[in-house]
Amino acid sequence: MGYRLGVDVGGTFTDLLLFDVESGAFWRHKTPSTPHDSSEGILNGVVAICEKAGVTPADVEFFLHGTTVATNAVLEGKGSRVGLVTTEGYRHIMQIARSYVPGGLAGWIVWPKPQPLAALEDTVTIKGRMNADGQEVRPIDDDDIRAQLEFLKAQGVEAITVSLINAYLNGAHEKRVGELAAEVLPGVPVSLSHEVLPEMQEYERTLTTVANASVRPVVGKYVSNLRNKLASAGMAGKLSLLRSDGGLMSAQKAEEHPVNILMSGPAGGVTGAIWVGRNAGIKNILTLDVGGTSTDVALIENLEARRVRTTEVGHLSVRASALDVKTVGAGGGSIAYVPELTKALRVGPQSAGAVPGPVAYGKGGTLPTVTDANVVLGYLPEALLGGTFKLDREGAKKAVQTIADALGIGLMEAARGIIDIVNENMFGALRMISVQQGYDPRDFALMGFGGAGPLHVNAVARLMGSWPAVSPVSPGVLCALGDATTQMRTETARSFSRLATNTKAEELIAILDEMAEQTRAELKSDGVPDSEITSLFEVDVRYAGQAFEVPLTISSDLLRQDGIAGVLKRFDEEHHRLFTFNMDTPHEIVNLRAVALGRALDLPAAELPKGDGNPIAAKMRDHSLWMDGKEQPAVIYDRSKLRQGDIIPGPAIVIEMDSTTLIESGCVATVDHVGNILINLA
Repeated sequence: MGYRLGVDVGGTFTDLLLFDVESGAFWRHKTPSTPHDSSEGILNGVVAICEKAGVTPADVEFFLHGTTVATNAVLEGKGSRVGLVTTEGYRHIMQIARSYVPGGLAGWIVWPKPQPLAALEDTVTIKGRMNADGQEVRPIDDDDIRAQLEFLKAQGVEAITVSLINAYLNGAHEKRVGELAAEVLPGVPVSLSHEVLPEMQEYERTLTTVANASVRPVVGKYVSNLRNKLASAGMAGKLSLLRSDGGLMSAQKAEEHPVNILMSGPAGGVTGAIWVGRNAGIKNILTLDVGGTSTDVALIENLEARRVRTTEVGHLSVRASALDVKTVGAGGGSIAYVPELTKALRVGPQSAGAVPGPVAYGKGGTLPTVTDANVVLGYLPEALLGGTFKLDREGAKKAVQTIADALGIGLMEAARGIIDIVNENMFGALRMISVQQGYDPRDFALMGFGGAGPLHVNAVARLMGSWPAVSPVSPGVLCALGDATTQMRTETARSFSRLATNTKAEELIAILDEMAEQTRAELKSDGVPDSEITSLFEVDVRYAGQAFEVPLTISSDLLRQDGIAGVLKRFDEEHHRLFTFNMDTPHEIVNLRAVALGRALDLPAAELPKGDGNPIAAKMRDHSLWMDGKEQPAVIYDRSKLRQGDIIPGPAIVIEMDSTTLIESGCVATVDHVGNILINLA
């Protein structure tokens, strides 16, 4: 019998979801994270969830894992010391960077320029040169290369990046530097730019490869540590990590190319939402993943998540495929405060985090948070996690009273003000990935998950006009579900850079087929059978002279059928949707990419027994909460006892082990055939 285990490590909790592939049965577990060594918390969870399911770790065939190890290394500046080898004349490539400064007109005054990941004192140049056609103009000199590598060795670098000019066309010089680096600095990981990102634009290629080198030792240590601990527990299953673009990659590939897992954490929720949507028959989804510190939002159209060509972590923006996820500092732990200067209520981005956490958790927190406001209003009942976790409502009231006093309003008005502001922050993030990208949010359902997503999803759906508001089964562990149900994925890229008028469809097809073979071979080496692999292609197109491209997904069949003209027609349509205009300028085909995908698991969701529409069997008790400016009677339900077709009028609260769903007044919820709660206007 095959079991798949999805594991998602968060700042507060590590979520696990064990899936029986044959029966569709699943078990879930939350265990405290261990920030000093994530693998400890993971191992505790693995042992506990296997006991729950009555299996041993040896029965787990696939261990699928979303991790923020690489993300945190970048955000906290804990990457390794990187030595950079580049071509003569380009030593300052990381310092010059691009002239773009984020922010308004005063950005150049107030923006603290981030420190490059490879310092100038750790950058060396070598003789030798390739031209813009990938032909050797000047040969390299082994003695010169050895001398520069010896210098880097003396500097104490922990990783090496080799990024030579025009190497994306011909990587022969970089390969030789890599061979010599293995001799001079044995055991030090070497990242070659033509392997990491074989695309033009030397700064982006160098930055991406330096970022890859920076997190390689950190990720390598983490993966080998995790692998050893799992082996000691008796697990021999295949270890795969979630990529930023929502696919899976083998642990070995993740160690070599960790730049592809920089956004591994948030990607799990998006892939989980796709699985839920497929089973519930919902194709267009906006996701609302609300944790303790932040909220991640993404857009899914026709069960396909929107992808972007850049991964952004803090100030770092690298050229690697990622799901288009936007993050705002709005979560359950976000702190509410009233600045002395403006006397206007603010919420976040500062967070009480896991320690000390919200006041209601009774762990020493003193500052009012979003969670405290939810407790005061009665949206979070006094006991969570099946009654094992008591909330301190009186403490939460005292904390929120400080906000009420500062604003000169009542306690309940202050608490609702905190909730309204955090909902507006989430609304702003959702507009960025929908309205600003040319999508109408009224064409999408809004799915709330994460610990606090279902508490806010109804209110945010009202702001967006996105119905139904969906609370999926086990929303608190949906990221782990995404890890467990997604497919293997790999890609390769190549710069083409030619006017469309000078390009024949046959040329493109020949190059794409060659790239497809390369990616298929990679997946086969990871144990994916050839019969289960499908290939997709992406083409980056722009109007000649533009500084950016628009990526388009195509198939070789479509290219054979419609030719280059078909691709350009699609580009014009997409450009018009994004920017509301088209140009008469010639089209330029810039980059080509081939993507290989393993088979997506067709795991069914367990169907609920049919009910008669009356949720009385799931009723726990009557309750009162503050909504629409007054105290209102409500009912609390136990989600595990709800049946298919049950109708719940608002206001109501549905509680379960890992999350709480709030149904507002004026709304009504229906339980669908697989247990999702679908909230609509009454």
